[in-house]
Amino acid sequence: MTDALPKTYDPVGTEARWQKAWETQGAFHPDPKAPGEPFSVVIPPPNVTGSLHMGHAFNTALIDTIVRFQRLQGKNVLCLPGTDHASIAVQTILEKQLKADGKRKEDLGREAFLEKAWEWKAQSGGTIVGQLRRLGYSVDWRRERFTLDAGCSEAVIEAFNRLHEQGLIYRGEYLVNWCPASGSAVSDLEVEMKEVDGHLWHFRYPLSSGQGFLEVATTRPETLLGDTGVAVNPKDPRYAELVGQTLTLPLVGREIPIVADDHVDAEFGTGCVKVTPAHDPNDFAIGQRHNLPLITVMAKDGSMNEAAGRFQGLDRFEARKAVVAAMESEGFLVKVEDYRHSVPFSDRGKVPVEPLLSTQWFVKTEPLAARCREALENADPRFVPERWSKVYRDWLTDIRDWCISRQLWWGHRIPAWFVVSETGGVITDSTPYVVARDEAEAQSKADAQFGAGAVLEQDPDALDTWFSSGLWPFSTMGWPNPEAADLQRWYPTSVLVTGFDIIFFWVARMTMMAGAFTGQMPFQDVYIHGLVRDENNRKMSKSAGNGIDPLLLIERYGADALRFALVREVAGAGQDIRLDYDRKSDTSATVEASRNFANKLWNATRFALMNLGGETPSSLGEPDPAALQLADRWILSRLARVNRDSAERYGSYGLGEAAKGLYEFAWNEVCDWYVELIKRRLNPGENPSAEALADQRTARQVLAKALNELLVMLHPLMPHLSEELWHGLNGEPEETFLALQPWPALDVSALDDELESSFAELIEAIRVVRNLRAVAGLKPSQGVPVRFVTGRSELASVLTAATADITALTRAEQVEVLDPAAADANPAAKALAGVSGELQVLLPIDGLVDLEALRGRLEKDIAKAEKEIKGLSGRLSNPNFASKAPPEVVAECQVNLAEAQAQADLARKRLADLG
Repeated sequence: MTDALPKTYDPVGTEARWQKAWETQGAFHPDPKAPGEPFSVVIPPPNVTGSLHMGHAFNTALIDTIVRFQRLQGKNVLCLPGTDHASIAVQTILEKQLKADGKRKEDLGREAFLEKAWEWKAQSGGTIVGQLRRLGYSVDWRRERFTLDAGCSEAVIEAFNRLHEQGLIYRGEYLVNWCPASGSAVSDLEVEMKEVDGHLWHFRYPLSSGQGFLEVATTRPETLLGDTGVAVNPKDPRYAELVGQTLTLPLVGREIPIVADDHVDAEFGTGCVKVTPAHDPNDFAIGQRHNLPLITVMAKDGSMNEAAGRFQGLDRFEARKAVVAAMESEGFLVKVEDYRHSVPFSDRGKVPVEPLLSTQWFVKTEPLAARCREALENADPRFVPERWSKVYRDWLTDIRDWCISRQLWWGHRIPAWFVVSETGGVITDSTPYVVARDEAEAQSKADAQFGAGAVLEQDPDALDTWFSSGLWPFSTMGWPNPEAADLQRWYPTSVLVTGFDIIFFWVARMTMMAGAFTGQMPFQDVYIHGLVRDENNRKMSKSAGNGIDPLLLIERYGADALRFALVREVAGAGQDIRLDYDRKSDTSATVEASRNFANKLWNATRFALMNLGGETPSSLGEPDPAALQLADRWILSRLARVNRDSAERYGSYGLGEAAKGLYEFAWNEVCDWYVELIKRRLNPGENPSAEALADQRTARQVLAKALNELLVMLHPLMPHLSEELWHGLNGEPEETFLALQPWPALDVSALDDELESSFAELIEAIRVVRNLRAVAGLKPSQGVPVRFVTGRSELASVLTAATADITALTRAEQVEVLDPAAADANPAAKALAGVSGELQVLLPIDGLVDLEALRGRLEKDIAKAEKEIKGLSGRLSNPNFASKAPPEVVAECQVNLAEAQAQADLARKRLADLG
């Protein structure tokens, strides 16, 4: 049977083999008609441009742990994978390639450019999918979706048309985040706030009456060319008499009003704020309240336009310098201050975004958000941890309309056609349009409205990527076809697993869209996880350059080790985790510890295969309760408890707690203690008695059962390793997968609280005996009497019943269990003593060791400890050390002092015991 498992564990080879077997056999390709309660998850679709980073690995480990557990529970599980087309990212890559060849996308034309984009997607787009496969993601790859595939595209067109028909999509000119580098509006998620060192310029704006001036300050002097007002707080007495008067805008000569607005903070700066409604979202709101005109002074490429007058044609940053120089030369510059502030940068274009007025498509979000807020009153969806529901609710309150158009070619083209025959053959802001599901329907609508032969041109813009990903939970399952089998079986989905950083951008968009089109929230639960932080507990980011490549760790330690390490670090839902990492050697002690755990399980299973007599858990069958020894009853009680606890933890998203509990049970109780306790029973020697053979079979049965069920319970966390070991233990054909087996039945009758408590004390007693043997300097083969003294009858019974085990594990020559009265009546001469709780452990050593040599060793130990105590006490009592040393250094010194004092006390007691 050991031929089934090589001597050493090869994670990379093992993992690749099972990934191929699962996929080839369609292990995770569910049938909607199959029995079992439905359970479904759609994975957050990574960008098709992406490559695996630690956030993906963490999210994957959590999702896969959840769905694998649910399969073991007998549910009909669909875990649906896919990727996002990443409009801006892909277009940026392709335009850089064209630029290197001295070309622009316009040189190719739209159709040729899109052909190039699809070619790029075919060649490079599968990178992240292949990397996700390396993690052992138990998704249905046969159902893999892409946000630009035919089904998702049909859903996008239908969604746009329905929202437009309901009056929830409109076209208008509003302020948007504009990226001059990519030439497109960008969403809030595509904007990264960066702290930069800049300046605050203070300028005088003269009153038109000639009777003085107001002082304003700005970080963007170039925008003053578009100022249409100056605002003060209505309660500010300094400017009360000036409200309603006008100022003459320097460099421009335009008269602009002084308005009173509550938005202005009278305590900040001079209390006067320049208002540029076309170039700042807060100014835009002030402008709307006071009917101020909107003057755009910047073109969409970031240069100044004709409204900028003499500064026309300058780049916005060149214009900044030129405007400041002009203001200084004309006497309007008061002062310049250094100023560190946050500036929004385009994540893709890598340049500061510019708030610009632009005619775009928008979704009215308030009606959609209201439905979500109402559902949340009934905890629909349920957030884990619950505190994130408030963040979600807050974002759905006072929500802005959503700009959904992007000036891009790669993406879902907006299904609107402009009737250009009405505006001289070109698209203008006033060109009428029709919204339709295809060009034929658009032509029919236009002919009916504007007369036969209307000339149409489809809107060149594409939809915001978040529009299609907002439909993801149901577009991937066949919507808008209400009869789609997957949609009927698995929608709404069971749980969404995602990071807290996209609650607003993705989670809320999905709930709004789902409420509008399906009348239901798209998932029952939302499990929010934290971030993976680096070895210095910093957030990982491209800009910081502190990312950790999960593929390096997978190559070194295996995917299972990385997955287990990440999940085990989770202290609670929503909490960030830290992953230690040595950047010089590309190693991680945390992941290595998980690899060591895998090796421990491997070796334990090999030991079992060598000692089960060629039998399997199935052929050995269940042990006879009457034949169980103390250790058997203990491990079976622990097995039942871990079964119950693990199922509860997996089912309630306590994944880190499940991992920790299974680790402790597997390593300490099964591998270390139970295996050691039964070795003598598994090998009864030559010519064993019938009783010894029967006991051997019982030990085999219990070992096989414990290992077999442990592997099933560990499977969600370490799927490849558990699959390999389970096959080795059970001898099943490759196409019979552990992944599809039932969760072990819970044997409630095996639970024994009192036995577990007493056995824990027994284990501690054995540890004390071993420590005393080490202190005495006994050789491993040297026998010595062991005496236990306790006044608790139940503990005495366990110790008495375990005499054979104690003898085997401590090399005891004789084991006595006495109550205190009997021990006092028959004191042990010259004995080392130890204590564990209420149990006293005595090791009589008179005549077995050189007592004088032992006294000498103990005296040296005392002297060494006292020297350390003196040094540490001196440091801690030194005022300079206590006040100037880092807190962690002081704390470490205090811990070391306490340990040295404990060692000294123990050595003195042992010396006193020797007399």
